[in-house]
Amino acid sequence: MQHAIPLDHYGPRGALMARAVEKCVHCGFCLSTCPSYQVLGDEADSPRGRIFLMKSALEGELAFEATVPYIDRCLGCLACVTTCPSGVPYHELVTPFRAQAEAHRSRPFMQRVQRKLMHETLPYPDRFRLAARMGKLAQPIKGMLPQELRGMLALLPDRLPASTPFPEVYPAEGTRRARVALLIGCVQNVLSPEINWATLRVLAKNGVEVVIPQEQGCCGALMLHTGDNNHAQQLARNNLRAFPRDVDAIVTNAAGCGSGMKEYGLLFKGTSDEEAATAFTRKVKDVSVLLAELGLQAPPPLAKSIKIAYHDACHLAHAQGVTAAPRQMLRAIPNVTLLEISQSEICCGSAGTYNLEQPEVAQALGQRKAENILSTGCEAIVAGNIGCIVQIGAHLKQLGQPLPIYHTIEVLDRAYRQAL
Repeated sequence: MQHAIPLDHYGPRGALMARAVEKCVHCGFCLSTCPSYQVLGDEADSPRGRIFLMKSALEGELAFEATVPYIDRCLGCLACVTTCPSGVPYHELVTPFRAQAEAHRSRPFMQRVQRKLMHETLPYPDRFRLAARMGKLAQPIKGMLPQELRGMLALLPDRLPASTPFPEVYPAEGTRRARVALLIGCVQNVLSPEINWATLRVLAKNGVEVVIPQEQGCCGALMLHTGDNNHAQQLARNNLRAFPRDVDAIVTNAAGCGSGMKEYGLLFKGTSDEEAATAFTRKVKDVSVLLAELGLQAPPPLAKSIKIAYHDACHLAHAQGVTAAPRQMLRAIPNVTLLEISQSEICCGSAGTYNLEQPEVAQALGQRKAENILSTGCEAIVAGNIGCIVQIGAHLKQLGQPLPIYHTIEVLDRAYRQAL
């Protein structure tokens, strides 16, 4: 079949982009689950609209610069992939397209400053911790700062937890059932390192020995999903070297990180690292999936019953197709009543750095998500991604109802320790 898109011009990922374009039949099923379309109501801000724009740019009929406002407003949540009856691999189009578009655009000065600040601090825990502390000092003058910087300050927590180094190996309790390597992450490890400690304790309780590679770093998802291809490859190559191959799985407890690492094959398509990246990707598992496959050791009943609303992180539910395992884990805890959230398929507006770069749309989505959560009558919220936890927590606080919000693994850990 002849492709109108000049495949050679776009390198090894050109064929993937062409295939994604061809599979879209513009049926409109994606409109009902696209968060930006739900907020803005513009056809160009829908998946099928963006596919048409990207096709036109790739074929040379439209300037790349004309597409970027609409592509920027895409959250990359991939709810459209879940909904699409034609199986359009939207991520295989939008991810490489963003990398192409980045080379054709000129960002305003403050956007460049914001992007530089995010990309040079968020992936590096020590830098991010220092930047967050400086940000807290800047809170009194927040109103005097540009909007791009005010949004970053607004999402900082009231306090940062202390940093505690992780051991190289966390042993299994009893008979060893599996041996895995754990990604400890970057942003999460600064904002909520307790999620990683809870993960280690739960895995040990279930007979899993955990290796924590000391040379690991950011997975690169933040850069990959915002068009900074070279930086994403640099970070990913470090992890390809750092993680051992003789493990049963590479475990992540952050939906965005898991999604990003599962795209390493796409990131290195046509390069000398593609084979290693694809092999790495095959081993990546969310912690809930690993526990479901092993069979969870039954937790004891909680001292008192609790109603929990489970939030589907987009990069877990849509990008990785994981919805049953976290619910199965929570339902295994006696005295937990699991509540479903209305419009659960719609993103909360976090989406990596989206709530910093597109604050208006993110604000509308965050408020909608918080209101839908509150309507369940829950006593606590659970999610499998640090970005969602921060975003939802901020919007519940805005509404004056700051309910407890936990990572899924923290609830199981507290059940085992009878600490909830």
